[in-house]
Amino acid sequence: MAVTSTSLASQLSGRLRRSCSKLDHFNSHSFFDSIHSNLRLSVAGKPCRGVVAMAGSGKFFVGGNWKCNGTKESISKLISDLNAAKLEPDVDVVVAPPFLYIDQVKNSITDRIEVSAQNSWVGKGGAFTGEISVEQLKDTGCKWVILGHSERRHIIGENDEFIGKKAAYALSQGVGVIACIGELLQEREAGKTFDVCFQQLKAYADAVPSWDNIVIAYEPVWAIGTGKVATPEQAQEVHVAVRDWLKKNVSAEVASKTRIIYGGSVNGSNCAELAKKEDIDGFLVGGASLKGPEFAVIVNSVTSKKVAA
Repeated sequence: MAVTSTSLASQLSGRLRRSCSKLDHFNSHSFFDSIHSNLRLSVAGKPCRGVVAMAGSGKFFVGGNWKCNGTKESISKLISDLNAAKLEPDVDVVVAPPFLYIDQVKNSITDRIEVSAQNSWVGKGGAFTGEISVEQLKDTGCKWVILGHSERRHIIGENDEFIGKKAAYALSQGVGVIACIGELLQEREAGKTFDVCFQQLKAYADAVPSWDNIVIAYEPVWAIGTGKVATPEQAQEVHVAVRDWLKKNVSAEVASKTRIIYGGSVNGSNCAELAKKEDIDGFLVGGASLKGPEFAVIVNSVTSKKVAA
């Protein structure tokens, strides 16, 4: 079930018409017209390529966020399923188990799949009860960490500035960051989706030393674990806007190479249609990542992007 878009195309048109203005509401043109005419050179007339059709230059990326789920037994079964799965080669695949099981996963999962943590502390370890330092994550073999997830923002109470500092520290220690952004339902209904996402992006941009090892995960909060999912068009328009923000506020190079993935009730049934969108560079998957065969289907949805030679 998809939540109806509240004039995001109108917001985008407003930003494109006025380079330094606040979002206003316009009568909506079609999403595709506004994108192709105002934001990106049309792909019409370009030759088809025998490659993955992505706006960015990065490799398709699929992460599985296991959240606070699993036991040693269930995770052993999940790892077995993942190890047996046939995964498309042109995809970066990452799983994020609970902290307690990182070592178990790292020691038994195929080298084809990298391991991420779900959170990390803002600085070097020490007298911080209950926290996990980036140095400890590196010691267990973690290559990535998920930061800024909505459950950390809205349940734990982490703010934009704190999340930005955490991202900067993880990157400084050589750990890649899956940097989450996304709006609440009331923010979308109020026409504030871009404002919220851009504010969250700015907090990362103000803090991080480089974008070389960052993947942006757009996860509308209203779609996380609810069974509701943004339509491919809704997701695409936000991804386009995020890439444009990076181009204007960071650099064209960063906009091109930074992968922008979608999260929010992604499953084996809807991933192919979402993956077809040019600016959707992969997925951050919740519940469906706990099912090995279904997670493999999502990873292999990269084939939906491939165009005829």
